[in-house]
Amino acid sequence: MREILNHLFEHKTLTRLEAEKVLTNIAQGNYSESEIAAFLTVYLMRSITVDELTGFRDALLNLCIRIDLSEFEPMDVCGTGGDGKDTFNVSTLTTFVLAGAGIKIAKHGNYGVSSTCGSSNILEHFGYKFSTDSDKLKNEIDKTGVCFLHAPLFNPAMKNVAPVRRALKIKTFFNMLGPMVNPSFPSKQLIGVYSLELARLYNYLYQQSSMKYMIIFSLDGYDEVSLTSDFKYILNGVEQIVSPEALNYKRSIQSELSGGKSVPEAADLFMKILKGEGTRTQNDVVTANSQMALKCYYPFKSFEECREIASESISNGKAYKSFIKLIELQS
Repeated sequence: MREILNHLFEHKTLTRLEAEKVLTNIAQGNYSESEIAAFLTVYLMRSITVDELTGFRDALLNLCIRIDLSEFEPMDVCGTGGDGKDTFNVSTLTTFVLAGAGIKIAKHGNYGVSSTCGSSNILEHFGYKFSTDSDKLKNEIDKTGVCFLHAPLFNPAMKNVAPVRRALKIKTFFNMLGPMVNPSFPSKQLIGVYSLELARLYNYLYQQSSMKYMIIFSLDGYDEVSLTSDFKYILNGVEQIVSPEALNYKRSIQSELSGGKSVPEAADLFMKILKGEGTRTQNDVVTANSQMALKCYYPFKSFEECREIASESISNGKAYKSFIKLIELQS
């Protein structure tokens, strides 16, 4: 690692193969936590290159425990995190709205690192049991529309670096990698990112794949449709900037999106919104993100049609029922 760090400290970059080798060594426990922290810190001081990000991704995908859910043609809905906004769990709520609308979701997620509560924290709080057992996960996605893939279980590199990420409590390039290494290799994905630079990187890499995708970035820094500003979306390579008003939403303010200061508080808020009992802003934000995910899944449907589908999933209780059934299957 010393040679690698000296190379990087001289403002040099890694090739794709070099990056893959470093992440493989991290996964195999060949470096100390101090060495990993120093390595991560380099990318807090400069932008990651396409080759580096691709190499890191390659390593994680090569080492991950793969699960074949292709019979369900699943979609993933996730954000990179790391936007520093500490919002409520929008992507997790969106997951169940989509499931309530009949879409199969293989949600890839983790504990909160730079925020109070991640998707894994929420599901664990309610009794969901993380597993790599394919029979369990296939049964869940078949009966409820959702299965959850807890990132540290499926990828040893994420597990080994977790203590360092928790200690740093800031975003690292692992935030960038999370959405790219879903071990079920879904055919469609909605990805929220925390910067325009990352949106461009993702768009370049996803265009090299067969994935049907939508990348979202709110122009004031949220890695989701926050309705606090205009937002950019990139649908299969085509870019567009949209305002909340253009989609018939009222613009929100940041304080209305708070996710709570503890896991129990965030979980209570999650359940309230899932039941359709959130504030207008909370309900609108979940509906808007679900609407964009539906547009990704059904690109030929209008935005208004997608909104109607999302709203119905919440109002008729199907989103809530999907979640309750998933938790009931854990007993």
